Amino acid sequence: MPRPRSVLPRDDGASAALEALVRTGPATLADDQVISLVVGGTDGVGQARTVLTERGGLAGLAAADLSDLAPLGRRRAAALLAAVELGRRTAGAWPDGRWQVRTPADLADRLIPLMGHLEREELRVLLLNTKNAVIAMRTVYGGNLAGSPVRVGEVFRDAVRRQAAAIVVAHNHPSGDPSPSAEDLRITAELTEAGRLLDIELLDHLVIGHGRWVSLRSMGAVWPGGAQPSTTTR
Repeated sequence: MPRPRSVLPRDDGASAALEALVRTGPATLADDQVISLVVGGTDGVGQARTVLTERGGLAGLAAADLSDLAPLGRRRAAALLAAVELGRRTAGAWPDGRWQVRTPADLADRLIPLMGHLEREELRVLLLNTKNAVIAMRTVYGGNLAGSPVRVGEVFRDAVRRQAAAIVVAHNHPSGDPSPSAEDLRITAELTEAGRLLDIELLDHLVIGHGRWVSLRSMGAVWPGGAQPSTTTR
C-alpha cells in the first residue's frame, strides 16, 4: 500500500514572487515580494506587508533593529536585517580602482545608502589616488561630533600612511537635514589648511541627510576666504 504523501502548506504569494523573479528578474518584484522571499514562511507576503506598513516603508525598515521586527520571530527578523545590511554594503562597495570621483554626486550616490539612515553621527574619510579613484574608506568618529573635537591628525592619519593624493570627508546629520552647521564650516576650514600643509588636498566635505546631501566644496567652504555662493543640495 503506497504511503501517503505529506502536504506542506504553500504561500501562494511567495510562490508567485519566486516565479516572477525566475521569469523577469528581481528588479520587477514589488517590495513586499522581495521581503517575502527573504523571510519565507507560509505567509511571507502578508508578513512583508505588515512590516512595511508598521515601519513606514523601506526607509523605516532600513533603520529597524531586531526588537522592531520581533513579531517576525528571531530567525526571520535576523534574516531580514542581514538582507538589508547586505544591500547597504553592496551599494557602497566598489571594485578596486573603479570608484572614480569626477563630481560630488559620484560620492554622494554611494554614501547616502551607507550613511543616510544612521541614527548617530559618523565622520568618514575617503582616500583617493592621483587619478581621483577611491582606494579606501575609514570611519574616524562616531557619536555627537559637535560634542567631541575632530582631531586633524586622526582625519589625515591613514592618508599619510597610504600616501594618498587627496581625501574627501563625509559625515551625516541624523535629523535628515544636510544643511551645514557653523561647526561643519569651521572643521572644513581647518582640514583644508591642514591638507595644504601636508600636501594632501581636501577635495570635498559632504554632509549626508535623508536622501539629500550638501557639497561644501560647491558652496565654496573648502577654500577659506573665497566667495560664499549658495549651498549645493541634492
